[in-house]
Amino acid sequence: MADTTTNYDDLIGRSELDDLEAILSVTNSERDEVLHAVQSNYQTIFTWDYSKGSRPKLDKLYEKAKRSQWNAQTDMPWDVEVDQEKLVVNNALAQGGFNAGMDVTGTPFEKWTDKEWVQLGIEMQNWTLSQFMHGEQGALVCTAKIVESVPWIDAKYYAATQVMDEARHVEVFSRYLDDKLSGHYPISAHLELLLDDIIRDSRWDMTYLGMQIMVEGLALAAFGFMHQMTTEPLLKKLLRYVMSDEARHVAFGVLSLQEYYRGLSAAELKERQEFTFEAAVRMRDRFLQQEVWERMGIKPKEVLPLVLQSPERPVFQAMLFSKIVPNVKKLGLLDTSDGWLRQKFTELGVIGFENWTDTGEEYQSLSIDQESTGAAA
Repeated sequence: MADTTTNYDDLIGRSELDDLEAILSVTNSERDEVLHAVQSNYQTIFTWDYSKGSRPKLDKLYEKAKRSQWNAQTDMPWDVEVDQEKLVVNNALAQGGFNAGMDVTGTPFEKWTDKEWVQLGIEMQNWTLSQFMHGEQGALVCTAKIVESVPWIDAKYYAATQVMDEARHVEVFSRYLDDKLSGHYPISAHLELLLDDIIRDSRWDMTYLGMQIMVEGLALAAFGFMHQMTTEPLLKKLLRYVMSDEARHVAFGVLSLQEYYRGLSAAELKERQEFTFEAAVRMRDRFLQQEVWERMGIKPKEVLPLVLQSPERPVFQAMLFSKIVPNVKKLGLLDTSDGWLRQKFTELGVIGFENWTDTGEEYQSLSIDQESTGAAA
């Protein structure tokens, strides 16, 4: 294997992977703004080859997407009452208590009562669902860009169905936050930087890689984790429906890029490896939830070392990549350039997922048939 000495400065702008000071220095300076503009420059490609089905796997995905549309307003049981405080308490009890496994002596948590712990749980839920909503708008914009820039008609057809999916996801998360929870959060600075990079890049395959493989892949894993953990029936059903769409979206990326990457040079593949690693680190960094700690009146750098010592934290962070690593492997990005990305994913502690089922094979098992959308749980 080639030299694996890591120069993180060039890749992610800091010398150490877990430099909390550098991570927390990334902040959202536009949190009070309603609009955020990103300058992009890419080719809009028309194709005069309308041969539907010339890429059979993409055509199959397109037909599946048409049958699997659901309505965010009528297919969700919006009449379900959500007691957010009760939900936080029940979730905590299921995990052994609010600060189970943590020694809070001498920390800002030492004098906390159940009231503060419940509020923290509420804020974390609001933050998490807000970031899902912002990420879905990112997917909405990026998939519209894919419709314009991808050169294959079968990919344009499928991407058009995903634009509708993403609009529905933004709608459903926004309504859940407005009607059932207690407040939105601005977009995480780390997520915003990643979305900006994806949108700015003029190459259509980088939009696929950043959104379909990385952002959507992490979202699919996070939705699955939350779906397992929550006992709230409306959120559980909402997540199940969104997951059925997201699995198709990730499969779309895998099927499209697998073909395209076979024709790229070693230098081009190395550039995509580096982008994949940078995106992985940015997505991991955003789950430190620094905005929540600030809203609770606590300096993030005072509590995050303690939070990161929680035994569940490394498992949770690693699980977020359970959908990304096998998909990246299927694209051939793990082991090209003498295994450069394999080494980086090893340093991130996520390489153990490489032999899990990739989403190009898995999406059928997560689907919800249109005929059963009204009754599916």
